[in-house]
Amino acid sequence: MLAGIHHVALICSDYQRSKHFYTEILGLKVLAEHYRAERLSYKLDLQLPDGSQLELFSFPNPPPRPSAPEAQGLRHLAFQVLDVAQMVAHLEARGIEVEPVRIDPYTKRAYTFFKDPDALPLELYQILPTELRY
Repeated sequence: MLAGIHHVALICSDYQRSKHFYTEILGLKVLAEHYRAERLSYKLDLQLPDGSQLELFSFPNPPPRPSAPEAQGLRHLAFQVLDVAQMVAHLEARGIEVEPVRIDPYTKRAYTFFKDPDALPLELYQILPTELRY
């Protein structure tokens, strides 16, 4: 069962400008910032007051969206779940194709991706029961 939204990921065209906007103008709290040299990319984790997060990514010369996975704009919508494997089984039993489960290198949490009927990328992100927000 879906438990809520964990984070929204955005790819920006100008990392410093976007970082300034989300942290200084909108006032989001920085949780973590990582430079991924192998991808020439930043990953900035920001927290909203309700505990939900926004992930801000940069990539060299991202193409305009709407469909490339590493393009400027909305990257994916992530839903928090208590059991990624159980939700994968639920989706696959209904004919939904799901990518292999991976482990986030920073948080050590399980996650995977699938698509909605319009090919919008969606993510399942495993949380602990104590992290439920309802």
